[in-house]
Amino acid sequence: MNIPSSITTMLAGILLTLVSLWVGQNHGLMPVEASEAAPLIDGLFDTMMTIGTGLFLLVMGVILVAVVKFRRQPGDETDGSPVHGNIPLEILWTSIPAVIVLGLAIYSFEVYTQIGGLNPMEHSVAHGQSTQQMATIPGAAIAATLPPDQAMASQMLMADAGSDGPTQAEAGAPGGITKKEDGSETSITPGVGSMPTKDDPLKPFVIQANGLQYAWIFTYPNSGVVAGELHVPVGREVLLEISASDVLHAFWVPEFRLKQDAVPGQPTELRFTPNRIGEYPVICAELCGPYHGAMRTKVVAESPADFATWIDEQKVASAQGLEQTIAVNPADKAPAEFLAPYADRMGIHSDLLQQLHSESGHAYSAS
Repeated sequence: MNIPSSITTMLAGILLTLVSLWVGQNHGLMPVEASEAAPLIDGLFDTMMTIGTGLFLLVMGVILVAVVKFRRQPGDETDGSPVHGNIPLEILWTSIPAVIVLGLAIYSFEVYTQIGGLNPMEHSVAHGQSTQQMATIPGAAIAATLPPDQAMASQMLMADAGSDGPTQAEAGAPGGITKKEDGSETSITPGVGSMPTKDDPLKPFVIQANGLQYAWIFTYPNSGVVAGELHVPVGREVLLEISASDVLHAFWVPEFRLKQDAVPGQPTELRFTPNRIGEYPVICAELCGPYHGAMRTKVVAESPADFATWIDEQKVASAQGLEQTIAVNPADKAPAEFLAPYADRMGIHSDLLQQLHSESGHAYSAS
């Protein structure tokens, strides 16, 4: 029995639609969804994948049918009949792409507004805040959690660079709690500056991210913590203020569906709400130098209680590091005492150092 061409076309269209829907929903190309914006972005991607699969199968199917049905027959030396001036066909292949592009534009704009892309009032407030407290250490670095001494060094560098927060001398006291005019309390820690002790959970949690060759430095202005890893509380909106110290970088967390350029001299920001506990890579997605591939760290999404514990641990470690820095001045050490840790690490004996210093005419006494 010969099946009418209209039924054949309908069956082919149904099969094409089913295959496209299955591929669009089961492609497995996206990583785990770890933020509230991820399902919205994945829905847009799945829609584009479904349409793209359908168009690919349709075009390839038409090509295969044309190759088989209109192939040159043996002994036929004539040219094919010309086809031109088919106005309905031209309208069809022009209107369908136009409708698809318009629909995707409306859909993507809706997703963009839902994830906070159009909220000029909140963005203006964020841009009005000072970002001078962000660590801007020039040169190369390794993206990892900063040890206490390095964290203190970063904070001291920020103070020297002109941080807006009051220094120990400006505070007028070595430590304690002071009150502002609005009634809020701030904690004054030596070398750290003014740190608010109260945090409004209804407002976004502000974190400053500074990109430099070849690391990300994260500053928590509400607590004075500086780290090489990004720690965020699950279920709370985070406002990430992004800047760059040297060249163009790009902050990218695939699991959060976030990507934002870090441009020198042009602060930018990202808003997101993590919803899954775990550790996810932070990647620089912009070529920034010969060691661009090593500019990696991680974001740790943890419960609010664990996040508060981590903040407290960083504060204690920073305070201990500051006390050690103040108590021990490297300039007051003898050469042997100053060089001993480095000599032991490199396997150099003290007698060799003494011989080298004696030959160069410098007095040196081995410990």
